[in-house]
Amino acid sequence: MLPSSFEYVAPTSVDEAVQALAAGGVDAKVMAGGQSLLPMLKLRLARPNLIVDINNIVGLDTLEESDGMLRIGALVRHGHLERSELIRDRYPMIFDAAQRLADPLTRNRGTFCGSIAHGDAAGDWATIAMVLGAELHAVGPNGAVVHSAVDFQTSMFETKLGADQILVEARIPMPKFGQGSSYKKIDRKLGDYATAAVGASIVLDGTTITEASIGLTNVGPLTIHAADAAASLVGKSIDDAEAFEQTAVLAAAISDPVSDLRGLAEFKRELVRVLTKRALRTAGARAQATEA
Repeated sequence: MLPSSFEYVAPTSVDEAVQALAAGGVDAKVMAGGQSLLPMLKLRLARPNLIVDINNIVGLDTLEESDGMLRIGALVRHGHLERSELIRDRYPMIFDAAQRLADPLTRNRGTFCGSIAHGDAAGDWATIAMVLGAELHAVGPNGAVVHSAVDFQTSMFETKLGADQILVEARIPMPKFGQGSSYKKIDRKLGDYATAAVGASIVLDGTTITEASIGLTNVGPLTIHAADAAASLVGKSIDDAEAFEQTAVLAAAISDPVSDLRGLAEFKRELVRVLTKRALRTAGARAQATEA
């Protein structure tokens, strides 16, 4: 099927893009990588009257640490994250996900920020942004707006990003001393959406867990922030296997999967329990390595 007709503009500045988007109204769409938008256009699940292509805007491909934050611009591709030494050495959870995300063609076009703005509960980056406490910086007709990744999704394929706003950058706090993170994913084949996936971050003071964060992918209508499960670990020892098991049970309990071609809901819930423990163990080991 071919897309319905639409107008197309390719502005060269954020201001121009915002003006075009605002003029297009609620049916206008922003395109960065287009790896989510183009299939929806072809199936006519999306019928925008205007597409605002931001690929000609200089400066949106920033990937650097600055002022205590990792800055990921709107045009940073999945492949950039996969190949970045900075990401590999300092942000292992992001590196974990980048290696298993889609296929090489998609990784070379799709973007980190675009995936988050798409609002898909099956998206890996939304979980990672949530777990790592990302700030999502947008620009609209009324100026700059900062959204929290923790509650950014509001419904299926809907977020707090205004129809006239462009997500221009994600900012993730630089890792603390004693922090480790991990992303564990089970999929039917490499590059597929997750049957279930879990991201975890742990901060240690010696062997004591002082901070923890857990996010769940594709086991509910929204990306799930397992805040209570993570909070149950605070004050516990990194060597407390029973505490990890209890946390994993709590994470599985908050999941809300549906049965589909990827498996029964009960199977997915069990995957969450197992993957939570694996993610926590790996995050803990990485946290200990940063303290060494």
